[in-house]
Amino acid sequence: MQWTADSIDWKNPSPEKMTERILNKTKPGAILLFHLGKRNTAQALPDIIEALKNGGYTFLTVSELLPEGETYIDRNGVMHGG
Repeated sequence: MQWTADSIDWKNPSPEKMTERILNKTKPGAILLFHLGKRNTAQALPDIIEALKNGGYTFLTVSELLPEGETYIDRNGVMHGG
């Protein structure tokens, strides 16, 4: 699974910076990347989730995103097929 918006939480940005980054990079169909156990991720997520829900976004699991059938990822990281 390829992501489209990296929180860069592994660099330990403040929760506010992480929230700003994700909200600026999220577009319809986005896949957001976060890592377990990073310092400020748990603090940033409630604001990120609330803002995205208020913006009309919904959340799916990775298994719900996977298409059936043969797929490939192009050089831009976009998955095709299914």
